[in-house]
Amino acid sequence: MAITLPALLAAAGLDLHPVGMTPAVDLPIQWVAVTELEDPLPFLSGGEIVLTTGARQKTTTTQRAFVRRVHESGALGIGFGTGLGHKQVPAALIAEANTLGLPVFRVPYETPFIAIGKIVADSLSADHYSRLENLLKGHQILASALLGEGGLHQLLRELRAMLGADVALSQYGTRLFGTGPTGPPSGHWHRLPVATGLKDRCTLAIAEPYTPNAIVAYAQSLISVELSNQARRRASERAVMGQLFQDVVRGTLAGPDAVARLGGAGIDPGLRQVVVIVEVASGQRRALRTLPTPAGFEAGVAALVDERLVIAVPDADGPALSQSMGAYLHGAGLTAKVGFGGAYAQASGFRWSYFEARESLTRGQPVNAPDRLSLTSLLMASEDVPLADLAAETLDPVAAFDQRHHSELMVTLDRYLALNGSVAAVAEALQLHRNTVRYRLQQIQDLSGYDPGVTADRVHLYLALNVRGLR
Repeated sequence: MAITLPALLAAAGLDLHPVGMTPAVDLPIQWVAVTELEDPLPFLSGGEIVLTTGARQKTTTTQRAFVRRVHESGALGIGFGTGLGHKQVPAALIAEANTLGLPVFRVPYETPFIAIGKIVADSLSADHYSRLENLLKGHQILASALLGEGGLHQLLRELRAMLGADVALSQYGTRLFGTGPTGPPSGHWHRLPVATGLKDRCTLAIAEPYTPNAIVAYAQSLISVELSNQARRRASERAVMGQLFQDVVRGTLAGPDAVARLGGAGIDPGLRQVVVIVEVASGQRRALRTLPTPAGFEAGVAALVDERLVIAVPDADGPALSQSMGAYLHGAGLTAKVGFGGAYAQASGFRWSYFEARESLTRGQPVNAPDRLSLTSLLMASEDVPLADLAAETLDPVAAFDQRHHSELMVTLDRYLALNGSVAAVAEALQLHRNTVRYRLQQIQDLSGYDPGVTADRVHLYLALNVRGLR
């Protein structure tokens, strides 16, 4: 710390003597200002000591005015040099200083002002060097912590020790790490943004009272680099895992080869794997490449498949995990659906859980539980069967007719299939006459070439309608 006024008054060889009744304040001196101006205020910035011989302070009025202007500047005290214009410190100057609470000390003729200035300047230089030295040591400590086994968490622990205040790091609205109580930072915190190149609302929070410290800026830059690197690694890993997941799901990789590849990717086929699938709005899909997973997914392996985030988690509670993921995505500001499958072992079980999770997404809820997987579901999940083409060929003419005539044929078909082909039930559900329902079914047959009343054709229409909703 720079020298304080009490320490300066006690410095050997200067022979400085306090006068008046105001004690010196134990604050670091920012500078020494030497002036003979009657009004020095425009040239003072506060925190300095003002040295003068009073050469232009010939009257009590000018002496009192000088003290008032120095006090107004925020200076720490006045040093009055005697033996030149004044043999003693003027009584009016001391009286005004006592009234305002401004310390005054006498500088004898034998002590040059430059000696006082040199002591303060040396002190400031030493303080500045010490701060730089401590800052460089802090840089080394934080960098070593980040590069060591503790990583980002250890960096934040070291930062907390340096600042003497709890710190918390949050991303996508979720706390990643904190040295204080668990949960999101609450109460009085000083919040600083951390740039990662993502729309992730990354924030470093420091508990109040917070005193600005240059080490915080360095910590911000290290955190920024580390989180950016983590995001790039996640994007790369998910792209690679996506190809593996697709090969297993499509059946192009099966048997011992699938077991070996999954094991190499960190998925133990001997454990029961729960597959969780996340689907977000089209404008937000880019976020899934780098989105960190919330607590509970640490043991999972994530991949991008068909622009969805797919995570395989061993021995997991599917409903609890999915609820946690849904809440996390909502907090991150993403419009999302989460589906999950059952817990199954082996590569075939992984496929089964994936199909269940994917089918559950068709319900459109924020969190979707799986039903028993059906043959229809497996057909729709298959990449080898051209169901999308089938659906387009069958139902595009019907949908186009609806768009031109506002006829609601697609709605009628959906209700007819859902109500097991009961014309009466459809009529009641849609508030239509039964003949109107029959007329619409005939229109659907004419447009699609498939008769909803015939079992084989009804299965074809059911598959086409479900595929259209899924894709």
